[in-house]
Amino acid sequence: MNVHTTPKSNGYDISVEHLSDRIAIFRDGILLAESRNAKVMYETRLPPTIYVPRADVCVDLSGETGLQTFCPFKGTATYHDINLPGDRLANSVWAYDDALPESAAIRGHIGFMPSAYTDIDLGKNQLRDTENTNISGPLIDWLMRGASLSDTPEAFTKALAEKMLEHGIAIQRLSILAWSLHPLIAGKHFIWEKGEDEILTRAPTYEIYDHPAFINSPLRHVSNGLGGVRQRVNDENPHNSFPIIEDLRAKGATDYVAMPLPFSDGRTNVLTLSCDHPDGFTTENLGLVFECSAVIARFYEVFMQRENAQVLLETYVGKRSGARVLGGEIRRGDGDEIDAAIMFCDLRNSTSLEESLDRDAYINLLNEFFETVSGIVDENGGEVLKFIGDAVLAVFPAGEEPAQARANAQQAATEIVEKLAELRSADPDIHCDCSIGVSYGRVTYGNVGSRERLDFTVVGQAANVAARLGEHSKSTGYRIVVSQDIEPSCSNAIPLGDIKLRNVSQPVTCFALRTAADVEVGDPA
Repeated sequence: MNVHTTPKSNGYDISVEHLSDRIAIFRDGILLAESRNAKVMYETRLPPTIYVPRADVCVDLSGETGLQTFCPFKGTATYHDINLPGDRLANSVWAYDDALPESAAIRGHIGFMPSAYTDIDLGKNQLRDTENTNISGPLIDWLMRGASLSDTPEAFTKALAEKMLEHGIAIQRLSILAWSLHPLIAGKHFIWEKGEDEILTRAPTYEIYDHPAFINSPLRHVSNGLGGVRQRVNDENPHNSFPIIEDLRAKGATDYVAMPLPFSDGRTNVLTLSCDHPDGFTTENLGLVFECSAVIARFYEVFMQRENAQVLLETYVGKRSGARVLGGEIRRGDGDEIDAAIMFCDLRNSTSLEESLDRDAYINLLNEFFETVSGIVDENGGEVLKFIGDAVLAVFPAGEEPAQARANAQQAATEIVEKLAELRSADPDIHCDCSIGVSYGRVTYGNVGSRERLDFTVVGQAANVAARLGEHSKSTGYRIVVSQDIEPSCSNAIPLGDIKLRNVSQPVTCFALRTAADVEVGDPA
């Protein structure tokens, strides 16, 4: 007859015991509580916690504060401040007034935060030591409870390696390759090595796919869905399937494994481990890591999705705007009124260029134009909000330094004109030229659009005037025309008088900025 027994394991446990002798709790000599009816709670993973009847608290407590926490075994905890002469200890005690059945014995009792007291007199009471509080060993226990406290993939990688060591897995090196959505980098490679304090983070570009080191690596093998890799690294197995195995052998590795970390979108990322134990990895330890791999993958997926969201928002709406969207400004109407310099930079002769160039050449021209303008705007403290056809809309928020914002905008405009002139001089086939309008004023910076399709942009007279000044510059012989608000920050402004601009009700006093490139279009002054 076959008998199946339930494997013995340490399950989660909670118990409350009465303390038979007097206890007293002090803060710097001040008696906070004194009781002969206190209780102690023993709970898995937590140190023993003393609870005192509310009637035995010797100091004034505030009413319930706004803080609440929840425990599936104790219920909802409410918090109170301790009021001392000349001092207020915020959220320093808690109570489970409606404790759940498992913890019914602490109803009507108060617990003290460790920071609230400096000394506890236990009298003749003795607290027992808690037993091993891991449910299924350090690694699994950490993945269930502690891993979520890691706020970066680097911190998670370091903690993961340390928990594997604590679990008895003899790792010498651990690495994670996680693919990303980024216009410049293919992914992130996090590497932990025993004895090193810092995690090495690499951000390979898309050229990695053609690099021999990647083509001949386990990373490519696994990420292409070809399965995992396991190879003993010792004298009995001298033939290495991948060049990295020889590098690991030189560092004292005895065993190597690379296994897939599947993300929910179908992409396969990679976890690699090397071992320095003479006998290599045990079946038990590798089996544990493999069983945990899906959970480990989800943590990295969360990290990468968060990074992807930030990168994509920065890529499409800019760093400042992206940060505001991630910060919760996602509804129509969310935004602020700000003072800012607005720059509208338009590609000259774009219609004739599109007609004369083939599509690929024209797209390459646009990309070079946008790259040049965006880089210079960013270097001067501005942000490109959007590309509108063949034009660039940029904002230079004033904050507490309006003069600096004006100066940054006109400096960026000048640098753009002169950089494009350099490109034309270096290569006659480059036809990038521009017209720029710059204005300053109060604009609404935030979300506009329909309920389901929003645009994070600037709206206001300054934005409209900047666009019209850019148009007007094409008829002046100058590439940059600025409003009167910008002129005080300019050292080379040429008065153009009051100009009637399209769709602007009142004439605008404007100025042209002379640059080294203006000789090309003829200086009318």
